[in-house]
Amino acid sequence: MLFVLAAFACTTTSKAQVSVGVNINIGNQPEWGPAGYDDAEYYYIPDIETYYYVPRRQFVYLSGNRWIFSASLPPRYAHYNLYSGYKVVLTDHQPYRQHHSHKVKYVKYKNYRNKQVVIKHKHDNGKHKGHYKQKGNGKRHGKGRH
Repeated sequence: MLFVLAAFACTTTSKAQVSVGVNINIGNQPEWGPAGYDDAEYYYIPDIETYYYVPRRQFVYLSGNRWIFSASLPPRYAHYNLYSGYKVVLTDHQPYRQHHSHKVKYVKYKNYRNKQVVIKHKHDNGKHKGHYKQKGNGKRHGKGRH
């Protein structure tokens, strides 16, 4: 009987340990996402007024009066370069509900091209050939397309 109780306790402990890691989205960040944010839940992309929900890998955008959740960008932005546009990291739950506020607050990041380090590139060999230059304040700023 003692053996059965010990086995049950170990099983329960193992399940609890596994479930703790489920909420961490390390590794789920898209390649075009900003570097240094392993726990981001949403990105807001001011250029196209669209959100990206990291855990489900879905874009969230307004169509008429409805919020659409989609695996792809809105059709009107299908050719938008996700690597070059600025992404605002948001940790709010359902931040699109404060869309009007975000639209006003983050308008300064519209057309803020290539000034944010992305997590990695598909063909990144570690040599950026001058695309990222270190500035005096320690922040990286993009230069040119990559």
